[in-house]
Amino acid sequence: MATKIPKIIQGGMGVQVSSWELAREVARAGELGVISGTAMDMVLLRWMQDGDPGGLYRRALSHFPDQGMVKRFMDKYYVEGGKDKNKPYKPLQMWQLNPGQELQEACVLGNFAEVWLAKHGDDNSLVDGVVGINCLTKIQLPTIESLYGAMLADVDYVLMGAGIPMEVPGILDRLAANEDAKLSIDIDGGDPIKHVFSPKAFWAASGHPELAEKKLKRPNFLPIVSSVTLAQAMLKRATGAGPTKGIQGFIIELPSAGGHNAPPRGFRYDAVQKSHKLSLNERGEPVYGPKDDIDLPKFKQAVGDLPFWLAGYYARPEKLNDVLALGGAGIQVGTSFAFTKESGLAPEPKQVVLQRVSQGDLRVFTDPVASPTGFPFKVLELEGSLSDKDKYLARPRVCNLGYLRTPYMRDDGKVGYRCASEPVDEWVKKGGDLAATEGRKCLCNSLMANAGLPQVSPFKKEGESERYIEEILITAGDDINQIRRYMKQNKDGEYEYSAKDVIDYLLGRFKEEYNDELKLYQDAHMAEDGNVRDELMSKKKDLQNKIADVDEQRAGLAGK
Repeated sequence: MATKIPKIIQGGMGVQVSSWELAREVARAGELGVISGTAMDMVLLRWMQDGDPGGLYRRALSHFPDQGMVKRFMDKYYVEGGKDKNKPYKPLQMWQLNPGQELQEACVLGNFAEVWLAKHGDDNSLVDGVVGINCLTKIQLPTIESLYGAMLADVDYVLMGAGIPMEVPGILDRLAANEDAKLSIDIDGGDPIKHVFSPKAFWAASGHPELAEKKLKRPNFLPIVSSVTLAQAMLKRATGAGPTKGIQGFIIELPSAGGHNAPPRGFRYDAVQKSHKLSLNERGEPVYGPKDDIDLPKFKQAVGDLPFWLAGYYARPEKLNDVLALGGAGIQVGTSFAFTKESGLAPEPKQVVLQRVSQGDLRVFTDPVASPTGFPFKVLELEGSLSDKDKYLARPRVCNLGYLRTPYMRDDGKVGYRCASEPVDEWVKKGGDLAATEGRKCLCNSLMANAGLPQVSPFKKEGESERYIEEILITAGDDINQIRRYMKQNKDGEYEYSAKDVIDYLLGRFKEEYNDELKLYQDAHMAEDGNVRDELMSKKKDLQNKIADVDEQRAGLAGK
């Protein structure tokens, strides 16, 4: 374990919302900065086709141990000055069993570059802090290559949720020794098949077999769980070495967190019979109940001395204090960091969200069917985005990234790949049930658009002459309106805040600012108009309460 256990983990949010720049700022502040490992092969490819503004990724790749591999990638995908915005990005092979060397190289390079940038300053000096990578367990096929690329850049932590990452601790052990690693890939209608990644074969195919001889640092592993039972199962059956099976801590994620959520206990999406509708509220969201609550004292007893962090509506100083008082290590915070100026969310949608929050509360919908993974998915209800049903239905359906495709056993005994968000006729032709396509959304393309890397579709919207450009679909936690606490207007009238602002707030460093604001209300009791007086006194009382909360927070942290 690292000598200092962070109190705050910045959540991993893809695609590239948890960017290297955000992770670096959090790490510099002494907490755990996390990059998203989702689709980093495609992210790197598109950045290069946009001309790699500022030369950031080329700088990172100049430190990769195999410059021949870098050159091959650059020669094929780098576009000086950037491609025409109306032209589509060149594609990569979609992930499948037995991927080609080119795809594996792109994945390793993409994850290496993102971690390397997060761990180094603009002068290439090493940042004093720790950096992690977050991968989705449900996106199985690129997992090993993604982890290997991150480990080549000396990543400190690996975080994985949206599934049960039982085999990952052992994979990290083997990759650290540059030994072959295997991951069981789920096959719909068939038995799991092992995906094997061999560092020796990878480097030999690249012409540098000697690079497989170097041992790598084994990062700490933090699985993201939603129950005591799952944590106990991982400590019993995970594949890693040692008494804790290669696990160095846990993140407990509650259903109020953004992105993918664990379904309620006993909930199962049923596309055909629609039996899941009995477990939805009046808005059509899954209903979580007492069975989904976590007994924290029981959890602490189950994991022994391992640290744990709480996630989901925990971006508050008093919540951090509560977790520390229970013996936890701290909290994981995602949504509050997602809209910082350092995050990878594209500037335009970021500013739209900040402006809307400044005007009133936004709402988040826990969609039981949007994600092809089958997990509930949080969607920010934002006018002008694909959260609007009619707007999404007008989108031409296409599956050209394929990260959420499901391998399935075809009638001829071979493995095929399908996604309920792909064109309906293709899904049905592959044996999928028509009902399963209803309400499904293409998260791959929309999340890529969130990062400012939208693809130009091969199709056009009905009645339009130009090819469709993929649009945004933003995910956020239930505490989206919490960002109002940090937001400030700059001289141009735009709202912004930094990762440091979030950390300062969580660690109780805002007292001076609150005291300065309180001075504005020192004569509130003298206002002649009763309604005005009541309003001013209410604001004064609110600030006094905030100052009291900070004092309590500081007292709590001082004792930890």
